[in-house]
Amino acid sequence: MIPGEIDDPPSPIPTMAETQKQDNQYVVQDDGVDGHERENASEYADLKYQRGFGNHFTTEALKDALPEGQNSPLNCPYGLYAEQISGTAFTVPRKYNQKSWLYRIKPSVTHEPFSPREPPHSRLMSDFTDASNSFVTPTQLRWKPEDIPNGKTDFLDGLFTICGAGSPFLRHGFAVHMYAANSSMENSALANADGDFLIVPQQGRLWIKTECGKLEVSPGEVVVLPHGFRFSVALPDGPSRGYVVEVFSGHFQLPDLGPIGANGLADPRDFLSPVAWFEEKEIPGYTIIHKFGGTLFESKQDFSPFNVVAWQGNYAPYKYDLRKFCPFNTVLFDHADPSINTVLTVPSERPGVAVVDLVVFPPRWLVAEHTFRPPYFHRNCMSEFMGLICGAYEGKAEGFLPGGASLHNCMSPHGVDTPTYEKAISEEPRPAKIEGDTLAFMFESSLIPRVTARALESPKRDLNYYKGWIGLRSHFDRNNIPQTVRKP
Repeated sequence: MIPGEIDDPPSPIPTMAETQKQDNQYVVQDDGVDGHERENASEYADLKYQRGFGNHFTTEALKDALPEGQNSPLNCPYGLYAEQISGTAFTVPRKYNQKSWLYRIKPSVTHEPFSPREPPHSRLMSDFTDASNSFVTPTQLRWKPEDIPNGKTDFLDGLFTICGAGSPFLRHGFAVHMYAANSSMENSALANADGDFLIVPQQGRLWIKTECGKLEVSPGEVVVLPHGFRFSVALPDGPSRGYVVEVFSGHFQLPDLGPIGANGLADPRDFLSPVAWFEEKEIPGYTIIHKFGGTLFESKQDFSPFNVVAWQGNYAPYKYDLRKFCPFNTVLFDHADPSINTVLTVPSERPGVAVVDLVVFPPRWLVAEHTFRPPYFHRNCMSEFMGLICGAYEGKAEGFLPGGASLHNCMSPHGVDTPTYEKAISEEPRPAKIEGDTLAFMFESSLIPRVTARALESPKRDLNYYKGWIGLRSHFDRNNIPQTVRKP
């Protein structure tokens, strides 16, 4: 775990005296605007981040805003309120405990009573224990990219659920959503009381304000917005599209490396969390949207919730650039299992079994001898949801498009399509590189997801998906005695 602050362009020019406190060292920036931000692109032109996964960070936007020696003094510096946000139960083993202390201008409780949001968000689901609102199917499913809406649609209203299992009421399970939007959230913020959001933008950058600071997230990066934090999403590029996995049980962790050793896959130093930033704004009618039990509630307050002047702890939003993933692969024969490409995991109570894994398929070399190099034909006890950020996926010659998705449920057979198979077995295997602008990913789960009616009935569902395998012909010839199969 490597503490520190880095520049990660593009990102915000601070609009107030801003101090980053890290290991008792201070770096002060002052652009001459005291306590306020300018609402323009310069906010995200030079964002600063803190490096590390699971670090206990200390960061302040005003010098000495963090209390020294205690978490909750009688009087906090600058007259701030101390507020703790707990990501785990108080009594979990210390190595799993996640919490942060926020020092803010007003506490988050300063709002009017919640009421159900009207109209309800009919396309968003979280509880999959009710068999009447979703369906189970072993059919292999694929969807073409969702169209960008014509009407004004922000990130929240652009979300729609594809599938999921479990329920936030049980604190167990997950949901897979996608989004298609064209406008920024205005004078509103969302808090997800059901679980963590991991967002994978496919088209368009996300400018995200959180209580811990600001992040810019581009296609090729992922961002985790933990359970309970308030955030607001702006779309600087207009039309935007992407994927979301929501986890009801636990939090994302780095996978164990086992025999790989101490290095490889996703490096902790490449995970970036925001530095403290605040806005002191009176905004009458500001809306707090609270996702709770799969239902959206809303409340009003008269100020921006992004008023945290300093914070310290190990529970905070973070982002990661998938292009920094260090892949491993077989270097002699056979095809490695996709688990070798795990970026993050949410473990279940069973060792080695995940509620959700995030797996990436980045550019890499293929060098195995006497080996069918594309993904093998497979029936998996896990369920696999795949998305494509850019380029082409090695296992599908056609039909799987950037912004599209597929779902292969537990034990449903799947594998490469006919053109990919025929091409692979007819070529002499030479070292080859999957390169260029290509990036695919997978959400893999030990749970069996139910599929929403919207996803099953969507005009974007590819009803001809099965035809990619129907053309696979028999190559069996009992007289063709093997000559080139690798022998030990």
